[in-house]
Amino acid sequence: MVTATGPAADAATEISSSDPLPAEGEGHVHAPSLPPFVFALFFIFGGITSLNDILIPKLKELFTLNYTQAMLVQFCFFTAYLVIGIPGAKLVKKIGYMRGAVAGLMTMTAGCLLFIPASTTATYALFLLALFILASGVVIVQVVANPLISLLGPQKTAHSRLTFAQAFNSFGTFVFPLVGAGLILGKLADVSADDFEGAALAAYRTAESAMIVKTYLGLAVAITVVAGAVWLFRNRLQGEKHEASSGLAGFDLLKRPRFGFGALCIFLYVGAEVAIGSVVINYLMLDDVLGEPENVIGWMVSLYWGGAMVGRFIGSALLRMVSPGKILAAVAVGAIALIALSTNSSGTLAAYSLLAIGLMNSIMFPTIFSLACERLGSRAADGSGIINVAIFGGAVIPLATGALADLSGSLAFSLVLPAACYAVIAVFGLYARRPATA
Repeated sequence: MVTATGPAADAATEISSSDPLPAEGEGHVHAPSLPPFVFALFFIFGGITSLNDILIPKLKELFTLNYTQAMLVQFCFFTAYLVIGIPGAKLVKKIGYMRGAVAGLMTMTAGCLLFIPASTTATYALFLLALFILASGVVIVQVVANPLISLLGPQKTAHSRLTFAQAFNSFGTFVFPLVGAGLILGKLADVSADDFEGAALAAYRTAESAMIVKTYLGLAVAITVVAGAVWLFRNRLQGEKHEASSGLAGFDLLKRPRFGFGALCIFLYVGAEVAIGSVVINYLMLDDVLGEPENVIGWMVSLYWGGAMVGRFIGSALLRMVSPGKILAAVAVGAIALIALSTNSSGTLAAYSLLAIGLMNSIMFPTIFSLACERLGSRAADGSGIINVAIFGGAVIPLATGALADLSGSLAFSLVLPAACYAVIAVFGLYARRPATA
């Protein structure tokens, strides 16, 4: 799933009182006990984000939603990036990385616990509120994790460490849907919400959402344990300092054509990736694709995210030999071709060609990010903050895709919107294929 360098990335180097000081000029923290906790954060927020793809078809059936209404799951989740991104960064600057991580994790726990009243009252709006609060915690944790992993070692190996950490993020996006499909979708009854009304319908929704509650209660327990472990290390980083910045720092960078174009592409990429992941189960259920119920094919969404995980390893090697801009354009065109192939075929070919788009997505975020932020120099941290806000595309594009599916009456036709997003990204790749000059 999505991994962004958060707006707190401009934090100054932190010094641990219990670990040896870094050599002069290295500008990093020698704290070998901390990276495992940071990797755990990447795994958790990546997995929880991709678990939405399992929730959407379940809630769509329970509350007899159309595609637009079902996509409110992603809208509420990714709106947190827009609403919480900058305030979350300010919170982290005020209380520090480790306490900030605990605050984010406990916010995530609160969101998980809200699934209990949402299920008890059988209220879709409460599920959406729970997801927004859960996502708010995810944003805060993300603000902490990216710059912190960069500080936990020499600057020259920061990219390698971040890539390695992102592998844990990708592993989370692969594992959570796989497990979630078995827990959340595996208990579907032979009846549906359409068969009930009134009190019977409310009772059915409460009973069928019980596994959602149990799944998120399990997550709440796991997250609380991780928060407790991080809290034990809350004083590990002493002398932590952060540079002050205004709440609107970085928005003037949008006037730079290369950066502005890149920020737009982050918005479109996250939106396209999330939109496809959100509809993939319902798409595979179509009679002319696989025609199987969600409890049978729900696990296959892990193939979509698993492709992104594998593609990162392949892409990291290719990016050393070929212009990043050209590779970005190539994979964007590849994604468009796979959408066209899937929507103009049927059966397993239609299914697996759509799932293969995950492989195309793999290198897009880091490549767009690096191309957009070339030559920003001291403004790089401000640029990363804007990129973090641009993740809001994950709220807008899926909702628009759902609306298009409802208006056209065709889920396959609605994929033209993600295809259009990839077309813009391909143009950016060609535009940015040469190094920035200013």
